[in-house]
Amino acid sequence: MKTKKGKQISRRSILPILGSVLLIPFLGFGKSSKGESTLSNLDDEEYQTLLKPDGTAVKVKVSALKNAKIIKKNISNNSFLNWLGRKL
Repeated sequence: MKTKKGKQISRRSILPILGSVLLIPFLGFGKSSKGESTLSNLDDEEYQTLLKPDGTAVKVKVSALKNAKIIKKNISNNSFLNWLGRKL
């Protein structure tokens, strides 16, 4: 390869440039304070872990729970197990 000045570029001249480019991620130039503030805003929401009928746990926002319609407040163990689909 030849540059505009007519000098030939060798592999030995490219290796230091390539090595310095690979070190850029370790210097931390990509960090910004804006990204941290958006993460803290997401953590402001409170979540509660609930159980679905198939037995898996899900995280639900507390604000959604406050607005939810309650069908049956207190249930017995038997009706809970029937809801889960398990037999006694």
